[in-house]
Amino acid sequence: MKEAAFRRLVWTHYKKHGRHDLPWRKTHNLYKILVSEVMLQQTQVERVIPFYTKFIKQFPTAKRLAVAPLSEVLKEWQGLGYNRRAKMLHQAVRELAGRKKFTVAGLEALPGVGPYTARAVAAFAYNQDVVFVETNIRTAVIHHFFPKKKKVSDAEIENILSRLRQGSDEPREWYSALMDYGAYLKKSGVKLNAKSKTYAKQSKFAGSLREARGAILRAHTKGVTSHRSLTSLLGPSRMAQMKKALEALIQEGLLT
Repeated sequence: MKEAAFRRLVWTHYKKHGRHDLPWRKTHNLYKILVSEVMLQQTQVERVIPFYTKFIKQFPTAKRLAVAPLSEVLKEWQGLGYNRRAKMLHQAVRELAGRKKFTVAGLEALPGVGPYTARAVAAFAYNQDVVFVETNIRTAVIHHFFPKKKKVSDAEIENILSRLRQGSDEPREWYSALMDYGAYLKKSGVKLNAKSKTYAKQSKFAGSLREARGAILRAHTKGVTSHRSLTSLLGPSRMAQMKKALEALIQEGLLT
C-alpha cells in the first residue's frame, strides 16, 4: 500500500470509529499519561479503563502517589495483574513529582519505563514527533505493508512509520488513530502476532508463578500476613511454588 493511501484509511477510520472517549485521551498531563501507559503494558484497553479511573481518583497527582505507601498503591492495583508494574510506577513517580518536563532519554531512565513507554508518553503528553511500535500499530503496518513476509522486525516497522509521518500531522492524534485502526483489524479477525519477530506466546496463567504471586499480594492487601497462611492459599500441592513466589516478592520489595 502507498503511504498516502494508508494515512487516508487510518484517518477516515479514526474520524468515524476512533476511541475518543478513553479517559487518558482527555488529558495531556504527564503523570496521568504515564499511569495509563504503564497500566496498558500487557493489558487490554477495556480491562484497564475501570482500573485507571479508580487509580486516578485515589491518586490524582504525582505528588499524591509519591507520598503514598507502597502497600496502598498495591491495594489499588489489585486485579490488574503484573504487580511489579505498580512498584515501578511508584518509584518512577517519586522522580517525576515536582518536574514539569522530561526528554525521551529522561523518561526512559525512569524505573519500569522502557523505550516504547518513554516515546508513547512523549507523544501523548508532549505531542512530540517520535517513532514507536506497539501491538496494534504492529498489526496495522504488517497487514498493509508486509502481507506476504513471514517474519517482520520492529526495525522494518519503524522504517515504515518514519515514512508515514507528515509535518502537518499531530503525533498525538496520529498514534491514537493508528492504534485504534490496528485494534479494529484485530477485532475483525486479523491475527498477525506470529508474523512479528518480537512475538512470544504468553504462558498459561492457571498454575503459573504469576498466579501464585497475585494470590499472595491480593491476600496480603486484605490483611493476611503470616508465612503459613500465605503459602497455603492455593492448597498443599502448590506450597513449594507459593514459597518461591513469596520469597521473590520479598526480595523485590513488593512485600516486607
